[in-house]
Amino acid sequence: MTSNNRIVLSSDHAAIALRQAIAAHVAAKGWDVVDIGPTTPESTPYPKHGEAAARLVASGDCRLGIILCGTGQGIMMAANKVRGIRCGVCADTFSARMIRQHNDANMLSLGARVIGEGLALDIVDAFLSAQFEGGRHATRVDMIIALEQ
Repeated sequence: MTSNNRIVLSSDHAAIALRQAIAAHVAAKGWDVVDIGPTTPESTPYPKHGEAAARLVASGDCRLGIILCGTGQGIMMAANKVRGIRCGVCADTFSARMIRQHNDANMLSLGARVIGEGLALDIVDAFLSAQFEGGRHATRVDMIIALEQ
């Protein structure tokens, strides 16, 4: 882990319980968890939660982010609108590993209505343990970054 081992977690109302389980899991692995909620089950719009987490990652305040909604798709789309964010939604460990190794993803999105807690924790572990491989992948990531201009 780098000196910035802060990780932000956020979700909408559909994913509070899973987000809290993930927060405890990553904290036990030594991450400094910044859980920005929500904490109550009232309906809340996922775009604002995806954006808030993405801004903490894009600013460098947090090294990585994990966001959740019912499918993981909507909150991921919102996060990816923030310059500097590369977020992928994953429902398997292979994809979670690959978005870090090949795409230098700095955020992971999960669907609380798609996967269970056990698989979610495995996906999180795959995402957090993978490292960007650089090389030919760096050229492609640079091309993605250039699209933000």
